[in-house]
Amino acid sequence: MTARVGVVTFPGSLDDRDAARAVRVAGAEPVSLWHGDADLKGVDAVVLPGGFSYGDYLRCGAIARFAPIMTELVPAARSGLLPVLGICNGFQILCESHLLPGALTRNSSRHFVCRDQLLRVEAADTAWTGSYSSGQEILIPLKSGEGSYVAGGETLAELEREGRVVARYVDSSPNGSQNDIAGITNEHRNVVGLMPHPEHAVEALTGPSVDGLGFFTSVLARLADGAPLAAATG
Repeated sequence: MTARVGVVTFPGSLDDRDAARAVRVAGAEPVSLWHGDADLKGVDAVVLPGGFSYGDYLRCGAIARFAPIMTELVPAARSGLLPVLGICNGFQILCESHLLPGALTRNSSRHFVCRDQLLRVEAADTAWTGSYSSGQEILIPLKSGEGSYVAGGETLAELEREGRVVARYVDSSPNGSQNDIAGITNEHRNVVGLMPHPEHAVEALTGPSVDGLGFFTSVLARLADGAPLAAATG
């Protein structure tokens, strides 16, 4: 049976259609989820796409965390059973929802950064990175104004100690992220937040590479494996 991957649309989402296309290219069925509906429609995994949810008022992702769709998503993700990928603004929403630690703040340059970015995959054992190998370098687009990952010293130490840094920027951070962090995962390794955009690198015609496709094929392989995520990764 084809896996069903939900893509949430918030007011101000920009990359929901791109994320849905990436899901389709990977071989799954994308399912549109509306922010105002407290219903995940029985999907197998969820993508929170990039954009400017609710206009980025207050803080990026601060209003989206209270959207009705999050009332079902948060407990399902926290249980370790629902794979969730937050891309750019989606990463910010995951942090604001306390599904991931830390926060995303204004780029150290105070400028919006838009470029093709080389990343090094650090954790290839999450629900979203199993198609990669640890240490593999991939090229995917980065486009954000508030992409600098920050966290307290104890949190950073915990992330490093538990191998929960999913990806780092190669040759120093373009936005001032601590420890050059581009993405992290939770303790169950089913929730991943990533600042760069893998959905824009799934086809040679439109991307700088096809390196981003692995994020989407990874979750399909994990779902096909059939093992309970929390048990397999906890």
